[in-house]
Formats: sequence, C-alpha cells, structure tokens
Amino acid sequence: MRNSIYISAVLLAALSGTSCDHRQQAEEIARATTGGSAARGAAAIARYGCGSCHIIPGVSGASGLAGPPLSGIGNRIYIAGVLQNTPDNMIRWIENPPGVDEHTVMPNLGVKRQDAIDIAGYLYTLK
Repeated sequence: MRNSIYISAVLLAALSGTSCDHRQQAEEIARATTGGSAARGAAAIARYGCGSCHIIPGVSGASGLAGPPLSGIGNRIYIAGVLQNTPDNMIRWIENPPGVDEHTVMPNLGVKRQDAIDIAGYLYTLK
C-alpha cells in the first residue's frame, strides 16, 4: 500500500512538472512568434467564442464544426487558404477576416489588437 502511494505521488509530481514545462514551452513559442502570451490567447479564444465554430485543442468547450479544426494550424502553409501562414498574417486574419477575404464566412468579431496577438501566439503552439 505504501509503495503504491509513493509511486502515485512520484507520477503526480512528474506529470505536474510535464504540465508546467508544457505551459512554459507554449509561452516561449507564443512570445517568439507573435510577442504574445499563449495563456492570454487561450483565454481570449474562449472569451470571443472561437470554439463555437472551431475545434481548438487545449481550449475547453472548443468543439465547433462550422469552421475547420485548428489543430496543427502552426504547421500549415496557408491561413484560410488565402494567406501565407506568417505571424503578421495570422494576426491580420484574426482581427478582420472579411477584410482579407470578402467571401469568408468567418465574421469580424471585433478582436482587439493585443487579443489577436495573444490568440495567434496560442495558435502557433498547435503543431
């Protein structure tokens, strides 16, 4: 019994460290790609309701099927099939999709600049 408690404690500590390392790595990716914060980006994604249209890994309740799933968006060549996938273009798209492609069904949600930077930073963690 004591051994199983000890093993459980060690596993929990290891998993906690992995989770912390993952969050730190996500923050480093966001900072390096957009200058934003992955944690703030995930919160903004939830606040703007992006998950009502997209499946977004790591964002609770983001299971929408109207838009494409955003898993792997950090590795894609194009954003929405119309823009080269660069941090500046990602931010531009998030801020005003119809301003980039008048035929898109993605609405302009009035995403503020800093939120767009943070959201893009989070999305670049999805490799």
